[in-house]
Amino acid sequence: MLLKKLLFFFTLAIVVPTMIILLSPKEKEIKKNGSIINNTVTLEDKIVRVKRVSKDKIEEVPLEDYVLGVVSGEMPVSFSNEALKAQAVCARTYVIRKIENNKDKEYDVVDTIDNQVYQDVEQLQNKWKEKYEENIQKLKKIVKETEREYLTYDGKVIEVFFFSTSNGHTENSEEVFTKALPYLKSVDSSFDAEVSPVFKKEVEMSLSDFYTKLSLSYNKKLDAQVLERTEAGSVKKIKINGKEFKGTEVRKLLGIRSTYFEFEVVASNIKIKTTGYGHGVGMSQYGALALSNKGYTYDKILKYYYKGVEIEKLS
Repeated sequence: MLLKKLLFFFTLAIVVPTMIILLSPKEKEIKKNGSIINNTVTLEDKIVRVKRVSKDKIEEVPLEDYVLGVVSGEMPVSFSNEALKAQAVCARTYVIRKIENNKDKEYDVVDTIDNQVYQDVEQLQNKWKEKYEENIQKLKKIVKETEREYLTYDGKVIEVFFFSTSNGHTENSEEVFTKALPYLKSVDSSFDAEVSPVFKKEVEMSLSDFYTKLSLSYNKKLDAQVLERTEAGSVKKIKINGKEFKGTEVRKLLGIRSTYFEFEVVASNIKIKTTGYGHGVGMSQYGALALSNKGYTYDKILKYYYKGVEIEKLS
């Protein structure tokens, strides 16, 4: 009898744990923000902590949803698929670097041009109205086809910069942001002129406003001397009525589109003509559109504007 009891308990000790293992899921699943992911959490599963400036709150957004919201906010949905894919990879690269650098901070990014413009579903519905479903499906496909892809240089996530329209060339990073980066070098982008509606711009203001914005004394005579230009031809340093400015300072103070500018005094007013739109570093968005029209795929567009980079996938 004792032997039978020992055999019975021995059998239980072996069989029960085995049945528990067999009946348990082979791969542990975790419910996270409405989606099922496996128990290996990688960067692709990360939540982006987005500071919604107008709402004054922080929202947690799944990475790929965030990328979709940025593509919709930073590039016209009417652009070609290849240009939009290039933008998606840029958006993902940018936020991956921010997530890495802001681990100890309250949020990763803000939803404005201070980082990347991000728009949520409600904002897109209001913007697109009856076109919402068509447009959102287009962008979902774009994001899916570039899923997990980001840019690296020498094995490290790059600093991504992009802008609307070049003056015909992009800028070396050190001539705009002081930091020299080997993958952000000036390249020809003359084809922007073929597609960009904002390639050229002329604004006019009173001489009084002009001087006020630059904190200069009023003078009917304007003496503007360009002291130095960037490799792309933009104004790097300029002297206006005896005071020296950086081209980037003039652009900011006057609220003009680029640092490729020229002045013309007309009576008591001044005309300011600009070429290009934006800081000029990295990928020109209208340039990406023009290249896609020439048959470039998104990976070739990215490698054209970011020299020596590789496209990698999150594991």
